[in-house]
Amino acid sequence: MLIIGLAALAPALLLMWYVYHKDTQPEPTNQVIKGFFYGALATFVSTLISGPLQAMGFFTQDPQTALDAVKISFFGAAIPEECAKLLMLWLLLRNNPHFDERYDGIVYAAAVGLGFASFENLLYVISSGAAWFSVSISRAIFAVPGHFAFAVVMGYYYSVLHFYGASAPKGTKFKMIGYPILLHGIYDSIVFISNLGYALSGVLSLVLVFFCFKLYQATRERILAEAADNDLRARILRDAAPEDNHPDEQ
Repeated sequence: MLIIGLAALAPALLLMWYVYHKDTQPEPTNQVIKGFFYGALATFVSTLISGPLQAMGFFTQDPQTALDAVKISFFGAAIPEECAKLLMLWLLLRNNPHFDERYDGIVYAAAVGLGFASFENLLYVISSGAAWFSVSISRAIFAVPGHFAFAVVMGYYYSVLHFYGASAPKGTKFKMIGYPILLHGIYDSIVFISNLGYALSGVLSLVLVFFCFKLYQATRERILAEAADNDLRARILRDAAPEDNHPDEQ
């Protein structure tokens, strides 16, 4: 059981280490851990959104057509899950004095997103029984990094909105939630549609690999750019700080 648990959690912890390691002024460890727990809690919050949507007929748990697959991808997963993560991120950062740099938004959003992914991954791997190893490998390559990428996008725009306020670029508020939902929905749609038939499976598997590659590439570039900007700002502030002048003792 310990090995299965480690297989489920290791991908998220590795990605969290990566984004945390890029922070030139690391956030308090207890705050990052708190973000992880908030992310795990978001899995339950998301069901409070997806349940009513399913009851109202927005999607079915057993998609039979491509349209059904798109509906469950957006209304059953992307919309409720990303809204739940955003709520948890807001609760985490609304009065957080440590949220004082733009890169921090990415760090905390990644903590929430990977906390969500970790708990979800644990459920999938444990429930897969004898197939736990193949399931853990598949989710480590696609599902967990997917949640990570969606979180980086959310965290970036969350920071832009927080630090620029009314002067933030037009559409920032929509992008903060709209882009993660769109990326998540496209990802899940490809997965669900590929499960509808063998003919689609092979082709869409290649499409999924390409989509994920471009998504991870864009995510890495965003992380590196924000981390470099964060480091530059820190160095400018250090250089601009007046040096202590101690008068010679008489």
